[in-house]
Amino acid sequence: MRPEDEPRVVEVSLAADTVFADAGVVLPPDDPREMLAHVEEVLVACAPGGGPVVGLAATVTVGEGPHLEQLAVHPAHGRRGAGSALLEAVCGGAASAGHARLTLTTFRDLPWNGPWYAARGFSVVPRADWGPALEQVWEAEERAGIGVLPRVVMERSLSPGP
Repeated sequence: MRPEDEPRVVEVSLAADTVFADAGVVLPPDDPREMLAHVEEVLVACAPGGGPVVGLAATVTVGEGPHLEQLAVHPAHGRRGAGSALLEAVCGGAASAGHARLTLTTFRDLPWNGPWYAARGFSVVPRADWGPALEQVWEAEERAGIGVLPRVVMERSLSPGP
């Protein structure tokens, strides 16, 4: 992400949240700028031909490994592969950096959350296997009030990259 992309990234993140509202899921108000202030890396997907940002993938380090903080695609550009491409870029970068897994938290049952990640190689991590760092992420999300539906911690094993 370039600094000049930030306004559009904020717009994409907020627009992506409307998908939850359209499904009847009421989430607490969210300011994407707060997320952008603490994440370590944001990858963006742009519309074909160098168009505007249409999606983002934001990562942080949790414990000693990469954690997908947010993956969002503007609804007007959804279901065209931008989310999958961003996810694969994050996984590829993490693998190339020598990480064995990528973690995330998500809603367990929403089709574009838990099942979507499961179809892309993620599996649920039992709470006994979280460790203190993922436990802290979970607790922070609970304090933020996003536990409005059942949530899970998921991970994907990564193959070492070149």
